[in-house]
Amino acid sequence: MAGLYAKLRPTNSSSSSLQSSSSMTSRLLYLLTILSVSLAVFAFVLQWRGGLPDPTTKWVNEYEPTEFRVVHGSKSVRLSSSGCVDDVLGQSRTSSFPYFRDWKFKFGSSSVSDLKPKISITTSTSAGLEQILPWLFYHKVIGVSNFFLFVEGKAASPNVSKVLESIQGVRVIYRTKELEDAQAKSRIWNETWLAGFFYQPCNYELFVKQTLNMEMAIVMARKAGVDWIIHLDTDELLHPAGASEYSLQRLLADLPEDVDMVIFPNYESSVERDDVKEPFSEVSMFKKNFDHLPKDTYFGNYKAATRGNPNYFLTYGNGKSAARIQDHLRPNGAHRWHNYMKSPKEIKLEEAAVLHYTYPKFSDLTSRRDRCGCKPTKEDVKKCFMLEFDRAAFIIASTLTEEEMLRWYREHVVWTDKALTRKLIKKGVLTRIYTPMSIIQGLKESGVFASAIASSNRDIIKEESLSSTGNRNASGYPHTTDTFPRKMGRILEPHATRKKFLEFNETDHPAIPPESPPGIDGIHLDKIPSEH
Repeated sequence: MAGLYAKLRPTNSSSSSLQSSSSMTSRLLYLLTILSVSLAVFAFVLQWRGGLPDPTTKWVNEYEPTEFRVVHGSKSVRLSSSGCVDDVLGQSRTSSFPYFRDWKFKFGSSSVSDLKPKISITTSTSAGLEQILPWLFYHKVIGVSNFFLFVEGKAASPNVSKVLESIQGVRVIYRTKELEDAQAKSRIWNETWLAGFFYQPCNYELFVKQTLNMEMAIVMARKAGVDWIIHLDTDELLHPAGASEYSLQRLLADLPEDVDMVIFPNYESSVERDDVKEPFSEVSMFKKNFDHLPKDTYFGNYKAATRGNPNYFLTYGNGKSAARIQDHLRPNGAHRWHNYMKSPKEIKLEEAAVLHYTYPKFSDLTSRRDRCGCKPTKEDVKKCFMLEFDRAAFIIASTLTEEEMLRWYREHVVWTDKALTRKLIKKGVLTRIYTPMSIIQGLKESGVFASAIASSNRDIIKEESLSSTGNRNASGYPHTTDTFPRKMGRILEPHATRKKFLEFNETDHPAIPPESPPGIDGIHLDKIPSEH
């Protein structure tokens, strides 16, 4: 037994060898441990000093659904959708948007001025800063460089217009007698394509005014070296989906050179509360346009999506368009452009859209009512409004109590049926779009809007007083000789003259008004499968 165990007992020489090997292993493990700890400390120091990005953070930033990457020119920035909704002109304690206070877009610098294409937006507005500033800076972020703002009402007040005039790339044009005299000499008044909208109140008057302003904006855009021009209202945001970057510049740059005009189908906001105060920051659900839906989906869910309203959309459904600046360009109503000398090549985008924030606030009922002196009868509202829902809303706002108005608003505008909402989202009729909201929240959190106001207050006071309408207009609107080289008539002529207008140039392409989406009238619904 002893002999058996004696064979397993190590000799002195083998014992010494094992001890030496164990000592070397211990030293090696010790050195590896020291090396690992040193590398970890070195990496930590580098990361703490900003020299080494954390790959896990990079992964989260690129793929987390609540964050978006926006490209302005050659600079890519990350926007976070975090943060609560405060006052539009206010600030939060944290800043998730990578711009700093007093930051400005330096469009005069060589690095930015060379960016193509150069895009402009023209609008006619009476809104305040709480609406115009988010709208304006959002479009700057996605690549718009020039803005031609035709202002009146609140937008023309000194407290608002002074801020707008101080923003680079913005030109403010006031609604004055001089402007109206200049527009009276426009060739539009001697042509037939817009004549059907002349001498009518409210929406018809606005439509003509917008068209005349668009004509002036074309001349301004050419002088500014702009490549594209878009007419947009201040309750609409462009959504450049489908581009390789969230950039309007990229979207238009990728178009074939022979494309003259681009149609952006509009989506309509679908509010889920009756107490919305800041639509751009609070509304994320939209109803898709007919052009972006399969026909069976559209007509199969038409009744459910309409919810007892006159049409699929509350207001218009024929989108807005962008036009390449070129010779003989003219407006064709507020929704389209045309060319005097040719039939322009026009394409319709499959993913990009105009986000139209339609009646997003309960107060929109009364504010729209107060802008029109029409009688609240079914016959009279037809003379004042082009679309059925606008007519109904005007009558409701003019005849009901506030409590009754709120009840009607909740039934016809607010999406309170959660089951129906989930169904239509699943079908693709409704969709969630967060990117514009995230951008505008980021701009607000960084104090961009407050900075614009503060910056205007620090600007040097002009020598001539802005309180005088004439002096203000002298610097704010283009001279007649610059804007209208062709003078062919006067405004507000007798009806006999208006009839004469309709007797010539009948080949003019008629103006395209706001139009409702396709309805089910004349459609055989039994041939379209109903979706459940």
